[in-house]
Amino acid sequence: MKQIVRTTYLERLKKYKNQKIIKIISGIRRCGKSTILKMFIGYLLKSNVKQEQIIFLSLDDVNLEHLLDYKVLHKYVSDRLLKNKMMYIVLDEIQNVPSFQKTVNSLFLNENVDIYITGSNAYMLSGELSTLLSGRYVEIQMLPLSFKEYFGARGGNKDECFNDYLKFTSFPYAATISDPEIINDYLRGIYSSILLKDVAQRKKISDLTLLESLVKFLFDNIGNIVSPKKISDTLSSNDRKTTSMTIEKYINALCESFILSKCQRYDIKGKQYLKSLEKYYLADIGFRHVLLGNKNLDIGRILENIVYLELLRRGYKVNIGKVDNLEIDFFARSQKDIAYYQVCQTVSSKDTFDREINPLQKLRDNYNKFIITSDKILQSVNGIETKNIIDFLLE
Repeated sequence: MKQIVRTTYLERLKKYKNQKIIKIISGIRRCGKSTILKMFIGYLLKSNVKQEQIIFLSLDDVNLEHLLDYKVLHKYVSDRLLKNKMMYIVLDEIQNVPSFQKTVNSLFLNENVDIYITGSNAYMLSGELSTLLSGRYVEIQMLPLSFKEYFGARGGNKDECFNDYLKFTSFPYAATISDPEIINDYLRGIYSSILLKDVAQRKKISDLTLLESLVKFLFDNIGNIVSPKKISDTLSSNDRKTTSMTIEKYINALCESFILSKCQRYDIKGKQYLKSLEKYYLADIGFRHVLLGNKNLDIGRILENIVYLELLRRGYKVNIGKVDNLEIDFFARSQKDIAYYQVCQTVSSKDTFDREINPLQKLRDNYNKFIITSDKILQSVNGIETKNIIDFLLE
């Protein structure tokens, strides 16, 4: 098994080296944040940076519990700063330190300090941190492995590898395991940590049964348009009494933990966001298999989830596109590009192809328009290109 080098993220860290800006690497637990920082430290050491110029603290380590007080942490780091030398401070899982932003802000005042921090909860980027550090930090959002990274590590037949990617998980460590039972146990461990530590404990949620019912509902409805009201009505009808306000609070907590991502609807012609009826996608499709098994295995929506994550990796801001009364799966925008994507397991029948291409044909601009499918035989009409999903992911 080759070492999985996350080149895209590593190059971004190199780009920001010595820039007077705090580097925040965020993402779901076990997506590789600590590993990428260790790779970056290896790069520093090869670039003539001395070991004593690097302070690396893993704040998940029980041996460092005494540093979970922000004042103690500040003193510990400050005492180890060398004068007249650039110091690289790497604080892993910083959200474990209450009021950590005060430590980070104070250390940032030193001219010879380059700060890198990671966190497994988006909550750390809200409130006082964003106020104190406004305009002085850049966030690098990490996701589990892309298929290109996964295939690069595993090798072999790309179709067989893609089937494994769909069936198991994209977490880096799990990609090194071949036993499905061990993979499932590993994913359950990550899921339990997220649900208990990053969601229930952090948000003081006591009704874990309701939380798990909501999670199962959302996992079963990836790629479907939902609303807190619709979810609360559904759960209440199944003897799980709740309100839309409670559901909204729980969903926000799940999104902050990065296990879920919300995709808002956007009126392309009206150029405005729509305030209701969004879709949710999973950070890793393996969670769905672990919780729901292979029942209701809708490959089309799983492929949609994978394309959504891939577009995020490529730097796009992604929304559901609305054009008149029709929907486009993804309206993707970046600083360099705008593109539209439809995702469908197969468009081999004329009716299905017409259904997928019709919303794209209503758009009168010159931006790229794609249909992503698992089909091998592809067709393009009026500049709208059909792409095989494996080829798309390996671009």
